[in-house]
Amino acid sequence: MSDFDYDLFVIGGGSGGVRAARVAAAGGAKVALAEDNRMGGTCVIRGCVPKKLMVFASSYREGFSEARAYGWDVQDGEFKWPVFRDHLNKELDRLEGVYRKLLDGSGVEIFDARAKLADAHTVEVGGEKKTAKHILVATGGHPVRPDMANAHLGIVSDDIFSLDKLPEKLLIVGGGYIACEFACIMAGLGVEVTQYYRGAQILRGFDDEARGLIAEMMREQGINLHLGTNIVEMGAADADHTASWTGTDSDAAMGASARSAGDLVPEGGKGGLIWVKSTNGQEGVYDQVLFATGRSPNTRDMGLEEIGIEVGRRGEIMVDEYSQTAVPSVYAIGDVTNRVNLTPVAIREGMAFVETVFNGNPTPVDHDLIPSAVFTTPEYGTVGLTEEEAREQEEIEVYCTSFRPMQTAFAGKPWRVLMKLVVSKANRKVLGCHIVAPGAGEMIQLAGIAVKMGATKEDFDRTVAVHPTMSEEIVTMREPMRTA
Repeated sequence: MSDFDYDLFVIGGGSGGVRAARVAAAGGAKVALAEDNRMGGTCVIRGCVPKKLMVFASSYREGFSEARAYGWDVQDGEFKWPVFRDHLNKELDRLEGVYRKLLDGSGVEIFDARAKLADAHTVEVGGEKKTAKHILVATGGHPVRPDMANAHLGIVSDDIFSLDKLPEKLLIVGGGYIACEFACIMAGLGVEVTQYYRGAQILRGFDDEARGLIAEMMREQGINLHLGTNIVEMGAADADHTASWTGTDSDAAMGASARSAGDLVPEGGKGGLIWVKSTNGQEGVYDQVLFATGRSPNTRDMGLEEIGIEVGRRGEIMVDEYSQTAVPSVYAIGDVTNRVNLTPVAIREGMAFVETVFNGNPTPVDHDLIPSAVFTTPEYGTVGLTEEEAREQEEIEVYCTSFRPMQTAFAGKPWRVLMKLVVSKANRKVLGCHIVAPGAGEMIQLAGIAVKMGATKEDFDRTVAVHPTMSEEIVTMREPMRTA
C-alpha cells in the first residue's frame, strides 16, 4: 500500500494540468487535481477560446460591404454585445462542464480550492493536507497592470469577456499579440480604438516584414496606432481634465473644437470615463483603457521557494528539460514555467511528464519549430526563424511576395497579404515560414509539418499549386527577393 494519499497531485485545472491528470489516471495512477478558479484555465475560460469567438464575431462587419460588391442586396447589421456575451458565457459553461466530466470519467478527484506546497510531498488544499508521491504545478499565468498611479482604472484581458457594454472609445496599451488581437477585434465590433506601444514597431520578436504589414493593415482598419508612445498619467475624467481625443497631429483642431463644445469630459467624471496623458504630449478621454502589457506566472504565495524550488526573475518556476524542478518530486508545466506560453505546448509538456514519470520513458520536451498564430486582421501564421534571426545564424535566401487577394480585391478593399520563406543557402532547408493573410493560422499548421520535417525549398517547389488560392504562392516563388 502506498505511503501517500495520491500518486500524483496536480495544482491547476488548465489544459496542461487536466491532460496530465487524465492520462496519468488512465494508466492506473491515483490522481487529484486542485483548481481555485474555473476548470479549463486561461485558454478555455479567459483566453484562446473566448478570444477566437470574438475574432469570428468581429469578422462579419466587413462582410456586409463585401457581399454588396458581389451583388448581394444586404444592409449593414448592428452588433449586439449582450447577445454575443450571453451566448459566449453559455459556451464557456459548456466547455468547463466537459473538462469536469473528463476528469470525473478518468477517476481524478477534484478539489475546488486553492492549493499550495507544504513540503516536497505535501499539498495544503481546502484546509487539509494531502500527500502525493509526485506533484505537478500547472497554475498558468495572469495579466499584469503597469506600476503607475491609477492603473486600477484600467482593465486587463481577463475583463474583456464580461464587460456590461462595449466601450465607444477604447485605449489599448501594449504592442504584443494580445494587444494587437484585441485592437483588431474591437475595431471589427465597431469600437473606436487607439493603441499605444512604447516600442518602434508592434509584435516585437516576430518577423519584421510581417509585423510591418500587420501595422499597416491595422491602420487601414481605422485603428489609431501610436508607436514610441506610452501613458504618462491617467485618472478619472473630470472638469479639470479638458482633454482632446488622442489622435494624429491632424486631429488636433477637431479635438480643440470638441473640447470647447464641452462634449468630451462630463462634470465630476460621470460615466466612468478615463483621462489619459501620453508621452507624445496628447491627451484623451476613453470609456475604457485596456492594459495588455505582459503576463506573469501564478506562483505567488505557493510555498515554492520555502521548500527549495527555484523561481526566476519574473516568478517563473525553473525546470529542466523534463519539466522537473530542483525538488525531485515536484514538476511544473505550461505558462508557470515561462518557456513557450502556448496551450498546445502545455499539453505536450503534460504528456511528456506522464511519459517520463509514470511510463518509465524519460521524454524531454521538444520546443523546436513550434507553429503559432496571431489572430489579428489579417492573421499571422509563423513557424521557425524570422528573417532577422536566420541572418544572424547563417547565409540565407528570402523568398517573399505581397499582393491583394482575389476575394477582397474584387470588393475594392485595400487589404494585402504576405507569403515568405526563409531558406538556408547551405542546405536549402526552409528555416522559417511566415504568412500574413486571412486564415493564416489554418495555413501555418500544415506548413509547419513540412518545416518540422526539414523540407527544402526544392521540396516546396516540387509541390503543385492549388489554384486559385492565396496559399499557392508558397510553392510558386522561384527567385529569391534578397539574400543575406
